Amino acid sequence: MNKINTPEIVFYQKLGELFYAVAAADRVVREAEYKVLSTLVEEEWKQMDDYQDQFGADAVYQIAIVFEWFDYERMDAEDCLTGFSNYYKKHKKLFSVKRKQLILRTIDKIANSFRGTNKSELIMITKLKMLFNTN
Repeated sequence: MNKINTPEIVFYQKLGELFYAVAAADRVVREAEYKVLSTLVEEEWKQMDDYQDQFGADAVYQIAIVFEWFDYERMDAEDCLTGFSNYYKKHKKLFSVKRKQLILRTIDKIANSFRGTNKSELIMITKLKMLFNTN
């Protein structure tokens, strides 16, 4: 594993912010959404990169840490989407086609984890897809 510096860890933190925004779009983050995110971090995101944070932990766990923290703080979903969007616009080079595909797959699975995708989640997913399709 490679040790990474703070700017690279921020990438994972911003993903946690985005995934929280989708889960909280309907103002309630459900246990099913936590479980899906946890499974995806373990089974798919850990395979994406091979980095450690400054404590020697897999840096990809920043996704779940931020997701849980934002839920604890009851952050506003729209503010979180805006925060992610601003980050994306400034750091597009970090978002390869493969990473974008995994991000979209992750948000789709989070949104579908509890009774299917609702209107609020669908709007947020659409906004993200539009963001990814702009140059």
